[in-house]
Amino acid sequence: MATATEILHRVVPGGNFLIEERAPDEIMTPEDFSEEQRQIARTASEFVRNEVIPAAEEIEAKHFDVTRALLKKAGDLGLMAVDIPEAYGGLAMDKVTSAIVADYLSQLGSFSVAFSAHVGIGTLPIVWYGTDAQKQKYLPKLATGDCIGAYALSEATSGSDAMNIRARATLSADGTHYLLNGEKMWISNAGFADLFTVFVKVDGEKFTAFLIEKDTPGLTIGAEEHKLGIRGSSTCPLVLSDCKVPIENLLGEAGKGHHIAFNILNIGRFKLGAACVGAARTVLGHAIGYAKQRQAFGKPIAGFGLIQQKIADSAAQLFAVESMAYRTVGMIDDALSALQGEAAENPREIQKRIEEYAVECSILKVWGSEMLDVVVDHAVQIYGGYGYVEEYPVERAYRDSRINRIFEGTNEINRLIITGWLMKRAMAGQLPLMAAIKKLMDEVLQPPSFEDASDHSDDPLYREVQMLASAKKLALFTAGAASQKYMNALADQQEVMADLADIIIQVYALESALLRARKLRARGLPLANTAAVMVQLYAAKAMDIVELASRRIVAAVAEGDTLRVQLAICRRLARHIPADVYAQSREIARHLVEYGVWV
Repeated sequence: MATATEILHRVVPGGNFLIEERAPDEIMTPEDFSEEQRQIARTASEFVRNEVIPAAEEIEAKHFDVTRALLKKAGDLGLMAVDIPEAYGGLAMDKVTSAIVADYLSQLGSFSVAFSAHVGIGTLPIVWYGTDAQKQKYLPKLATGDCIGAYALSEATSGSDAMNIRARATLSADGTHYLLNGEKMWISNAGFADLFTVFVKVDGEKFTAFLIEKDTPGLTIGAEEHKLGIRGSSTCPLVLSDCKVPIENLLGEAGKGHHIAFNILNIGRFKLGAACVGAARTVLGHAIGYAKQRQAFGKPIAGFGLIQQKIADSAAQLFAVESMAYRTVGMIDDALSALQGEAAENPREIQKRIEEYAVECSILKVWGSEMLDVVVDHAVQIYGGYGYVEEYPVERAYRDSRINRIFEGTNEINRLIITGWLMKRAMAGQLPLMAAIKKLMDEVLQPPSFEDASDHSDDPLYREVQMLASAKKLALFTAGAASQKYMNALADQQEVMADLADIIIQVYALESALLRARKLRARGLPLANTAAVMVQLYAAKAMDIVELASRRIVAAVAEGDTLRVQLAICRRLARHIPADVYAQSREIARHLVEYGVWV
């Protein structure tokens, strides 16, 4: 089976999906996993099923000795070491494998959060920015789970506004240590972590990271927060009161802590998206199993059309997000594999390649978390009253899913990043978006061309290909209209930025799902026919989102005759022959009820 590096033939610039077309074999999908990657997925899934789920009640009751013991077992299996260099006790595996671990370990939200906080934001700052001495001291123990990591950035008055932190550090008169003062909030793993990456401002100005061990004088761990969901994860404040930290524990450079904070988030976002995929797959499996055995009016409720709609909607959205998750991580791996010699080991070069896909990582975080919310909501409804009872798994899943729209930068912040990042690169000439917008603007002002009258009956996804092309045109058209209206002040128009982001998200999700379905068909794989129907169903939802967002944008940027013309263009671009979504839903649901959720 081909690997991610073999599948992708060239490094694709981030954001290019808006202006270039891809072929199915140019993207990474789960069907391309190597046998080693499949074995890692099985290992992670079996570990959760056999070790974590049986301990769910103890985990949810905040028995952190149980959580730590399970993290140690995960370390013994090598699951904690995927992103750590071999020189420091790690496995140094590719990012697809890292995403697979996040995906298949996400069946219980509380444990998934503890694991992800440790292997991601708790460990990667040292991997990328640590000195050799810091790496030698901490990474081998982080790889095995003998040391648990945590990350302390947020404060009561600076969540999304991370640069506005108030915690301070002052260098001692003899230059041997820093004194840190301030408070940190909502720190995952804080109640049982051994090592904290803490962000403060040196002399009140220089945004800087420090490594602080839990027994450091002046560091106090506050009381556990009692949360709506992920109740079994540890979330505490940290209090720094003349906390004495040796100068050798400064991470990276003084005043350069923002590089650590923001680069780590890109990894966190694609891993969170992958974890949402695994959680949704698990919940959908529960919902289908329940619908098959629950009888009403003399037959299983899985045979009822409105239940089938919920199963199918969940499946179509899950398929789309899973497709773009591995497409995104595959592109990152391909970019990293292009690094040669010393550059391949240079953390700065690695981060630059990952940052290239910041918009795709934000898309995955936003749409993955919102997809999971849809799936768990459908699952609770399928369970009916039982879905509202703690004894059944979907009750906990419903509560646990809500945090994902806040983690790793809120979805509102990430929507602004998606549009802002693309427009910034376009203005800088790093992405030929402005030329594509100008070409599209010239095109839409021409009389409409006649529709293609050739026979496409042999292509079940021809209509969806045309819908994707229209969605891309609407993305360019509305971006051009908004840019023309607001110019450099576009970033201040958050509602417009968010609607543009929603159009962009749907383009990426639909294209990813479409390319994967075409690959399945070309290879004659068992899921191919159902995948095509899931893409058809998803495309209808995507175009609804795109059309409504487009209309809102043009209504905000134009008026009078100009508005009427732009609305007519939007209608023309969004026009498509609707499919029978009822029949599609029934077909998808029947397949899943018979065969279960794909793996």
